[in-house]
Amino acid sequence: MNGWVYKGFDETYKRLGIHFDKIYYESETYLLGKNLVDEGLDKGVFYHKKDGSVWIDLSAEGLDEKLLLRNDGTSVYMTQDLGTAQLRAEDFEPEKLVYVVGNEQNYHFDVLRLILIKLGRAWARGIYHLSYGMVELPEGKMKSREGTVVDADDLMDEMISTAKSMTEELGKIEDFDSEEAENLYRMVGLGALKYFILKVDPKKNMTFNPRESIDFNGNTGPFIQYTHARIRSVLRKAGEENELDAAVKINAKERDLLIMLSQFPALVKDAASSFSPALLANYLFELAREYNQFYHEFTILKEEDNSIRQLRLMLSKVTANVIKTGMNLLGIQVPERM
Repeated sequence: MNGWVYKGFDETYKRLGIHFDKIYYESETYLLGKNLVDEGLDKGVFYHKKDGSVWIDLSAEGLDEKLLLRNDGTSVYMTQDLGTAQLRAEDFEPEKLVYVVGNEQNYHFDVLRLILIKLGRAWARGIYHLSYGMVELPEGKMKSREGTVVDADDLMDEMISTAKSMTEELGKIEDFDSEEAENLYRMVGLGALKYFILKVDPKKNMTFNPRESIDFNGNTGPFIQYTHARIRSVLRKAGEENELDAAVKINAKERDLLIMLSQFPALVKDAASSFSPALLANYLFELAREYNQFYHEFTILKEEDNSIRQLRLMLSKVTANVIKTGMNLLGIQVPERM
């Protein structure tokens, strides 16, 4: 049964482009967690209640009592998380342990960090709970007991199907063979899904609207993907590149685009340090929008001054590279043509 479940998980993760370097199983961590509970009892950090269960009192830290082991000796989630944290620390010796878990578990991770600090684990000060907001549907909050939870595979199927219908409406893939078209639908559908979620600050609750997410206009993944494909089309038509003339004069719009491109490395660093992919996602949208304004205002391929033409081609090429690199950091592919 477990093998069947894990195989299903793997198929879904692979489809989303997700992989894990290491997987910890509760069956491997709860015993270590129990050992840590015994250690806490020996140090006087934990205590037994009359029924034999083990607790810790964190009221002095503004929290309350927390159960660590039931009176029959069986573990609870905290017991297992103690063991898992210890294993992660031993395996990777990290400067920071980031837990990406919903905001409904804020209290749990405050307790986990405090317990490990009290057990003398210096590395526990590096525990950080990336407390993300809940994702709701237009019709309301998803509730498993009421059967209103969206299955990941069903959602991906819906997104790819929507991408197909909207792409066919635009009528720009007449020369695509069936395999190339299906690959494009997948790329656009999954890109729309990921981007729509990642553009929102992870700490905020959000409403996911499948149809809205796949719009080819506005702050969406397909808009950015289409901008990349448009630039690649321009570069293909341009043919061979010539050297850039360092003395060429640039206009205000070209300067704005150049400045925006120069901000990319610092922006990536800020997104990483703040654990917010939304910073990168929204930067890519602004960059795509800036480029499209530039594209509509100025000629590129038909520019008669070769120095200016080469400058605009170079700006286009760098913009496409930044979009591709940035979207790749978000786990989103961009097509060469659409």
